[in-house]
Amino acid sequence: MPRSIQLNARGELTHLLSTEGLPRSVVMGILDHATDFLDLERMEVRNADLLAGKSIFNLFFENSTRTRTTFEIAAKKLSADVVNLNVSASSTAKGESLLDTIDNLAAMRADMFVVRHAQAGAPYLIARHVNKVAPHIHIMNAGDGRHAHPTQALLDMFTIRHFKGDFQALRVAIVGDLLHSRVARSDIHALSTLGVPDIRVIAPLTLLPAGLSELGVHAHTSLQEGLSGVDVVIVLRLQSERMRGALLPSPQEYFKHYGLTEEKLRLAAPDAIVMHPGPMNRGVEIDSAVADGAQSVILSQVTFGIAVRMAVMSILNKARP
Repeated sequence: MPRSIQLNARGELTHLLSTEGLPRSVVMGILDHATDFLDLERMEVRNADLLAGKSIFNLFFENSTRTRTTFEIAAKKLSADVVNLNVSASSTAKGESLLDTIDNLAAMRADMFVVRHAQAGAPYLIARHVNKVAPHIHIMNAGDGRHAHPTQALLDMFTIRHFKGDFQALRVAIVGDLLHSRVARSDIHALSTLGVPDIRVIAPLTLLPAGLSELGVHAHTSLQEGLSGVDVVIVLRLQSERMRGALLPSPQEYFKHYGLTEEKLRLAAPDAIVMHPGPMNRGVEIDSAVADGAQSVILSQVTFGIAVRMAVMSILNKARP
């Protein structure tokens, strides 16, 4: 991905579209800044007024509850004005083009767009367009197709650093529907950038995408083999809504072989943490005893996600065209 799309000539972050190609210094800067918004003793997110008077538009062309809500909370905690576009009732549903919609919203003095879209590349298209017609507007990708979900990856990195410290000696396993997961792709790029030496992916052969070796990861079709000794387990949701054809015999069969249970988790390091981007399919990719267990940090991820999104918004706000 061209550097100029996300970074300006001074190396400042102007859009967040992907973790791919982000310099380590930028990733670490976001993680460090997110700490400023947290009271870690109380596990609460502090308020700030860094975006007072700014208008942030949530443009969710694909359904979401958790991600849209955390972006909205993050923006409001920064004192921004938030507009949630009801896409199903907007002019795009009447045939207006995506860029025409963007032009009209830009004319309403928008400062930032948070974009989720079913088509990979949509946030890039918008970013290139606003660079030409409204360069003061910043774009945050909240998920585009199977391609990227950068803020989820960044909050995952924040969570890992919080509980595990240094990235340099970690063994991380990503388990589940790799084929359809934008979270997995974004996590892999972020983990590589931060220097994690042992990145593993575990899935049935039908859910492993091509080109994994080029990303520097080790692919396993055996959960037992892949989980051996890992420090971090990231469990992915089984994305049945994106599947085409019979990629799996059944959810029950998947859980039998790839669902994370307490017994299977014992194969990991004794102090391994368990993560999940949500929403969870209990009894499909993860057992409730693990999701609610002592090694689970899933709820911490949600809290950290607000702080990380606040950090990204405040950093983008400082960048100049």
